[in-house]
Amino acid sequence: MPRSNRSRRAKGQPDDAAAEGIERMMTGSRTVEWRRGHDWNVQPISVGQATKDYVCPGCSLPITVGTAHVVTWRADGVLGDASDLAARRHWHNHCWRIGVS
Repeated sequence: MPRSNRSRRAKGQPDDAAAEGIERMMTGSRTVEWRRGHDWNVQPISVGQATKDYVCPGCSLPITVGTAHVVTWRADGVLGDASDLAARRHWHNHCWRIGVS
């Protein structure tokens, strides 16, 4: 009988490597940076992940679909993680780097 190339795991259950890959994609290469007197989570967004238009708070110019940029939110906010994440902002890479506010 020919050998099957299909996985023997239960249907709908990802293997460990796939689960780790998904987690890595969700968190990406998020870093924490000290800016403007606070810790900030900084998440890079690649060209492929940039699927919506945003307005950069640094320069007030649009960040268009397909433009790599960063998303930032407070890492040390007093109202909790959910509130900080809801207040996240999308910045041009350059605007975030030069610290325009």
